[in-house]
Amino acid sequence: MTERDEFQDLVERPEIYDVIILGAGCAGLTAGLYAGRAKLKTMIVEKEQIGGQAVTTDIIANYPGFFQITGPELMENLFAQVKEFGCEILMANTIKVDLDKEIKEIETDQGIYRSQTVILATGANPKKLGFEGEEQFRGKGVGYCATCDGFFFRGKDIFVIGGGYSAAEEALYLTRFGKKVTIVVRKDRFRCAKSLVDQVLEHPKIEVKFCTELIKVYGEQKMSGAIFKNNQTGEVTEYQVSKEDGIFGVFVFVGYEPDTALFQGQIEMDENGYILAKETTKTNLPGVFAAGDLRTKLLRQLVTAAADGAVAATQAEKYISEN
Repeated sequence: MTERDEFQDLVERPEIYDVIILGAGCAGLTAGLYAGRAKLKTMIVEKEQIGGQAVTTDIIANYPGFFQITGPELMENLFAQVKEFGCEILMANTIKVDLDKEIKEIETDQGIYRSQTVILATGANPKKLGFEGEEQFRGKGVGYCATCDGFFFRGKDIFVIGGGYSAAEEALYLTRFGKKVTIVVRKDRFRCAKSLVDQVLEHPKIEVKFCTELIKVYGEQKMSGAIFKNNQTGEVTEYQVSKEDGIFGVFVFVGYEPDTALFQGQIEMDENGYILAKETTKTNLPGVFAAGDLRTKLLRQLVTAAADGAVAATQAEKYISEN
């Protein structure tokens, strides 16, 4: 047997895990915590960053037990707990999954792994709006993460697109950096709690434009302007960055789309790509569970992601004991 054959042998026939969790956000880490505590041989596979979306959240004020905590701090604590209970972490890109069999296979760029159960916790990604220039200036003025990119627009004009919780919360955060923050809301009202709306409307650095849509951003090497349209009156307005400022920012917060493309054709989903799984987190396939923002649910928050992770791991333990 050649060295290559030996390597191929190792890659294709690894040990069998009790649980493999795809995704290391709040749901995936909590699932790892519960599976580890149950003494299940567990591995979490993550392609980007430990902690998921929560790591990009500056202040979390609605997680039980904490008046205020940063997203990175909360996820750091959770990650430490997960490691304490012996859960393995693999930083790898998942290429292919074969879930419709007794022993499931997860193919990554680091090798092929097998498990009795799989918990899908890959979450959701920020949704693109589709205005002209969005892709061209992505990362060059157009962003989707205030805590990642807000710093680059110190003393500049910032536009926030969206009317939900994320848009309102991130607009408040961006007032730390921007000289003025303009929230562009497609509808005639916000879609979030009144207490949050009041904070936004009362903030001296925030202006709100209701019934307004971003049509286009433009520029040559740098993004230099934007065009907006009032969807009630049809009035078109244009913003041009001043020579003194040189740059401005556009942050898009219009919801998320589930990161589930890898599971299509095996796992049942709704028309938007969310996995059909109820509070049991069970999917249509035995031994496969869905936790967090990628499944159909009424509320997508850290606290519900954590609950899903706990339920999924408990259900996985039950499945293993019965099969």
